[in-house]
Amino acid sequence: MLQAIDNVHDRQFLAAELASSATLAAELAQPEIKNILLAASGSVATIKIPEIVKALARHGDKIRIRIILTHFAKHFLGGQSKEQPVYSSLLDYPHVEAIYDDADEWGPEPWQRGASILHIELRRWADILVVAPLSANTLAKIVNGMSDNLLTSVIRAWDTDSSIDNKKKVIMVAPAMNSAMWRHPITAKQIRVLQEEWGVRDPEPSEGDTAGVAVANGWFQVVMPIAKTLACGDTGGGAMASVDTIAEAIESRLGLE
Repeated sequence: MLQAIDNVHDRQFLAAELASSATLAAELAQPEIKNILLAASGSVATIKIPEIVKALARHGDKIRIRIILTHFAKHFLGGQSKEQPVYSSLLDYPHVEAIYDDADEWGPEPWQRGASILHIELRRWADILVVAPLSANTLAKIVNGMSDNLLTSVIRAWDTDSSIDNKKKVIMVAPAMNSAMWRHPITAKQIRVLQEEWGVRDPEPSEGDTAGVAVANGWFQVVMPIAKTLACGDTGGGAMASVDTIAEAIESRLGLE
């Protein structure tokens, strides 16, 4: 019994060390390892987070993963079933270094000058931010510039033109919502902002150059949802893309073989 308690304390200490701003800064000096910031917002598809982590695990020591869970995303990882483990158990998965929630942004002590700011540190650390699932509510917050939790603060502080971090980085989102919510006209408008106004562009071939040349790029990539029967019983679009599709999109964006 005492050994079990000691093991838990050891894991908690290690997790705290890995989550520290000092560790985040140190890992920036290792560009050969890709830093994946994986996030979930308040959608049933949050239960797919463990599967996404497992799908990326095959890249071994080429990656590091840190996870952000919004307050409502944590609702779906409370140990309700085998596919809904307790969110803290994600630290047991390969290459997961830390899990953050809104409380980590604001506490436990009041901020003092000189202290690190978590959403800025995470933005600097990440080579890519993947929000899977992206709920309708968080989609609306992003498009309207809101930053009322840790996840939306990271997104609002993203270096959109590479002028701060001197490195082009993408936010990848995989929307997931009820079919009626997906079909709502406001959703189409918000997705257009991400894709057409803020979206990355694939290289376009120039004359005599079959390999293509880079064009002016945005910073969002949308992995579009699919149609199926949802957990609520409705059938139609709005289901999050498959784990394989999301993992392949991450691998392609980061140049992972």
